[in-house]
Amino acid sequence: MTRVIVFAGNCGFSTEIIAEKAKDRKIKIKIESGCEMVMAMAREIDTLDIMIAFKDFLNNPVYKAAALHLKHVACPVPAGILKTLEVEAGLCIPKDVSIRFTKEALDGSNNGWQKTCSRD
Repeated sequence: MTRVIVFAGNCGFSTEIIAEKAKDRKIKIKIESGCEMVMAMAREIDTLDIMIAFKDFLNNPVYKAAALHLKHVACPVPAGILKTLEVEAGLCIPKDVSIRFTKEALDGSNNGWQKTCSRD
């Protein structure tokens, strides 16, 4: 069993994703969230084939369900679902991912893309 918690950000909702191996290359997905849109999406993807990890965005059932139910296209939950599936299927190791807003460039300086993207 693989468990992930996604803290979505400004909406204030957290989502728990649990993936568990089933028969015939299937992964059972259980999702708990305070977000009604995420829960509607979850009903469509309760069992997934491990091969969806290799499908592109337009043909991926997780992203298709997200397109039908989620109003916020930047929601990190669909990616969290796929990461959870990948780990449970043995396709990758569990490693945290993050999106972090910063005023520093990757090299620690205050230059680079900041100057062109800054609102200051």
